Amino acid sequence: MRTDAMSIGEALAWLDAHVNLEVHGAPPGRRIAAPTLDRIRALTELLGSPELSYPVIHCTGTNGKTSVARMTAELLGAVGLSVGTYTSPHLERVHERLVWNGDPIPDGDLAEQLTILAEVESHLDDRSSYFELLTAAAFRWFADSAVEVGVVEVGLGGRWDATNVADGEVAVVTNVSVDHVEFLGAERDAIAEEKAGIVKPGATLVLGETDADLVPVFADRGQGVTIVRSTDFGVGENRIAHGGRVVDLYTPGASYHEVFLSLHGAHQADNAAIALAAAEAFLGRALDADLVADVFANARSPGRLEAVAREPLVLLDGAHNVAGAHALEAALAEEYSESPRTLVIGLLREKDPHEMLAALGARDAAHVVVCRPPSPRALDPGVVATAARELGVPHVETIDDVVDAIDRARVLTDDSGQIVVTGSLYVVGLARSHLVAS
Repeated sequence: MRTDAMSIGEALAWLDAHVNLEVHGAPPGRRIAAPTLDRIRALTELLGSPELSYPVIHCTGTNGKTSVARMTAELLGAVGLSVGTYTSPHLERVHERLVWNGDPIPDGDLAEQLTILAEVESHLDDRSSYFELLTAAAFRWFADSAVEVGVVEVGLGGRWDATNVADGEVAVVTNVSVDHVEFLGAERDAIAEEKAGIVKPGATLVLGETDADLVPVFADRGQGVTIVRSTDFGVGENRIAHGGRVVDLYTPGASYHEVFLSLHGAHQADNAAIALAAAEAFLGRALDADLVADVFANARSPGRLEAVAREPLVLLDGAHNVAGAHALEAALAEEYSESPRTLVIGLLREKDPHEMLAALGARDAAHVVVCRPPSPRALDPGVVATAARELGVPHVETIDDVVDAIDRARVLTDDSGQIVVTGSLYVVGLARSHLVAS
């Protein structure tokens, strides 16, 4: 057991020494092993159960949950609440996952939390995972910071996710699509069952999924109230504007007209509606229209259809499953259809390259440059390139390194064209570090 305080470098090295399913994927036999919250519950109990010291808004869903969590936190912060936000994964630095009132956790605070966890770990029967430790660190840091609400994003699924030791007063489900099949399987109803596991007795459920076959999965979970997108809240007008969208939003308590949303893609209007409904459900009242307008006009979601360079235009989007790829392709078709496109893509091994490339509209790209995500789970770029050629993509190149692939794309693309970097958040994170710093 450590008793000395670790530096941030030592603390992150200690954290990295733990099992990290995000990086390495499922070890052999992981999926058939009985899932459990015992490890995270034992860990947080030794810390004094900090996740129970403040109310929580708990967010799950296949896509959009990070954007929803961030917008929900911004809305609650704008009314004067102290808000802790926990999201995953990060793009560039792990600090991004733990945010208090809009600011990522400082080095000193993160090192302090991980030092305490290192001391506690020796008292546990089972070694914690990377995600469990970060989740516990977030819960404890929020308690130390005296937050008035925690907005907490599920890492994977819901029922057995480490974040589910919290009791969400508001449970949010953005949507249900197929992803993480190695853990959740490939059937949407089974995936919905897992996500429904975050709904606690007496909670308010904000349900963004509207599929009539899936909505009943979320019924009778013991929640107090359920509000459903397109019935109780949602989006009316949703049109392109310079720098984002102009949308009409409605909730059970109010309507908001001609709201400028500084995010790209029609799907972000749905995310905004979910976030607004979640914030109002927590507060128990409608929000001031000017406050809503100000928050959404300044909304940011790094790595989600984010423009990071011009001439040529470079867009980053972390679409990493087929549903996300379709949403990206639809947004590109609506907003960026006129100029030749170079697609820079790297996939993880769990993804079907034919499905992903087809969903991204790769056949219509002027060039496709395939790279290797900086992850042990990377799919061989040669396999992706072969799939692209089999789909009829006319110009395909393979460049292993992400930065070199982006630089090559800039050579291939005229100033009037566009480069879209996608396929994995690992690719997008490295691209963002390279492009924003350069």
